[in-house]
Amino acid sequence: METLVDAFNDLDTSQKVYAVGGVVVAVGSVVALRKLFFKEAKAKKNYPRDTVIFHQIGRGLYAPSLSPFVMKLETYLRMAKIPYQNVHGLVPSSKGKFPWMEYNGQEVADTTLCINFLNEKLGVDLNRNLSPADRGVAQAMQVMAEEHLFWFIVLFRWQFDNDKSLILKTFKFGRFATWMVGRNLKNQLWNQGLGRHTEAEITWMFKKDLQSLSDFIGTKKFLMGDEPCETDCTVFGQLSYIYWQFMGTRHENIIKDKYPNLAAYCERMKDAFWPDWDQCITHGGTREATK
Repeated sequence: METLVDAFNDLDTSQKVYAVGGVVVAVGSVVALRKLFFKEAKAKKNYPRDTVIFHQIGRGLYAPSLSPFVMKLETYLRMAKIPYQNVHGLVPSSKGKFPWMEYNGQEVADTTLCINFLNEKLGVDLNRNLSPADRGVAQAMQVMAEEHLFWFIVLFRWQFDNDKSLILKTFKFGRFATWMVGRNLKNQLWNQGLGRHTEAEITWMFKKDLQSLSDFIGTKKFLMGDEPCETDCTVFGQLSYIYWQFMGTRHENIIKDKYPNLAAYCERMKDAFWPDWDQCITHGGTREATK
C-alpha cells in the first residue's frame, strides 16, 4: 500500500493530507492547493524522451526519502541503469498515488506497476539469474516487506511514537495536522488489522519479520545471492527507513544492535547504488539536498 487516500474524506476544509507510504505531507489550504495542482497540471513540461520522470515529494533527513516506496523505485532505476529525472512536488498521479512516474507521456502509478511497465517496455529482467523456485521466494519476500513489515513502520512512527519530532522537523507542519494524520492512520491500521494489536504484540511480530530477513540473507551479499535482484529494491526500501530514520521510536538502533548482517546489507546496497547518497539527503534538515 502506498497512499492514504481513504483518509482524505475525514479531513475538514482547512486541511488536506497527502500520504506517501506512511510518510505524510500536510498543506494548509485545500483551495490554494487545488489551484496549485490545476496550474501545475495545465503547465505541461517538455520532459526528455526515453527518460523516466519520477514524481516524489522531496528528500529525507538521513536517507534519500522518508518513503520506502520511493527508495524502492529509485533504487530499481539505478540498478537497471534507466535514465530518470526527479520531479519533487505535490502533484499526485491520476490514481491519487505517490510516488508515480511518466515515460514518454504515459503515466504509471504504484511502484510495482512502474517496475513491471519498465521491465516490459525496456526488456529489463533483474531476476534473470534466478531459478523459478528462487523467483517464487523473492516474490514472497517482497509481499512480506510491503504488506507486513511496512505497516509496522507506520505503527511505530505514527501510533507508538509520541514525540513525532522527525515528522515535524521534516515537513514543518503543526501538531494539529500531525494529530489529524495520526487519527486517520489509526483508523486505517484498525481496518487493516495490525492496528488492533498491542505495542508488545506488534514488537514481537516486527522482530519476527526482521529475524526472518536476517536468517534468509545470512552471509549472502544480497537477498538471493551474490548478485542483486529486483526484490532487493523492495527490501532495501523498507529496511532503509528502519536503519537510518527510525529515531523517535523505541527501536531506533534495532538493526544496528540486533541484526548486524542486515546493517551490512543496507550499507552494501547504499555503496552499490547510491554513491551520491550525501547529495540526496538533507543531513538532518541542516541543508538542502542537491540531487
